[in-house]
Amino acid sequence: MYQRRRPAGIGLIIAVIVAVFSLIRYYGSSQVNPVTGEKQRVAGITAEQEIALGLQSAPQMAREFGGVSRDARADALVDAVGERLVSRSGAGKSPYQFDFHVLNDNKTVNAFALPGGQIFITEALLARLKTEGQLAGVVGHEIGHVVGRHGAEHIAKQQLTQGLTGAAVLATYDPNNPRSGQTAQMALLIGQLVNMKFGRADELESDKFGVQYMADAGYDPRSMIEVMKILAEAGGGRGGPEFFQTHPNPENRIGQIEKAIREVFPNGVPAGLEK
Repeated sequence: MYQRRRPAGIGLIIAVIVAVFSLIRYYGSSQVNPVTGEKQRVAGITAEQEIALGLQSAPQMAREFGGVSRDARADALVDAVGERLVSRSGAGKSPYQFDFHVLNDNKTVNAFALPGGQIFITEALLARLKTEGQLAGVVGHEIGHVVGRHGAEHIAKQQLTQGLTGAAVLATYDPNNPRSGQTAQMALLIGQLVNMKFGRADELESDKFGVQYMADAGYDPRSMIEVMKILAEAGGGRGGPEFFQTHPNPENRIGQIEKAIREVFPNGVPAGLEK
């Protein structure tokens, strides 16, 4: 049977159009973060969409780590610390709906934040923390990822990558050989969020947020430094604890936390803050 052939070069033209559209969408669309005042490239993603994505992703996150903890006391403690941090800091003025979860995993030393306010900490990490202030350091850091919209920025970059990937597929697609354009399917967005890894700049910004939120809530922000030391000691084996695999640990991270503390308390950390 006769098949009408597509004019030569039409696939490349379509690919260029898709690529240009993806680039314009990413670089031409920015929003001002209402909390930080920073202009961010988030591809038009709204706070409401972040909240919805976080809520949709939360069950899968829990399943990845054995479900939610059955330790009611641990859950109540994390809830109380999280609510204290949010209610007494600028995070409470954000549009996000924070919810705190303990994961039933006593081996993986880690904590996570999904867009929109879903925050998780494993039983393994919680067990290593010695004070409420140290817990506040972990949770405050994760709240910083949410307020900093790091998840939305990550999604926007993924959309850009997928758009360009799609353009490349169209460029090589031959209608007379449909299999020519097949590629491995991209992971679902929820899967991307569950396995999301933040970069160095995001981690340092979240540390800075965490220091401020701890101070606002009456916690001694130096407890965050103690968390870094605990995690370093927990490394032991190759690659360190899982926290450092999803939260890059540059050598100067403690130094940056100390700098953030000096900015909040230029005259020194006052006495009486909870450690």
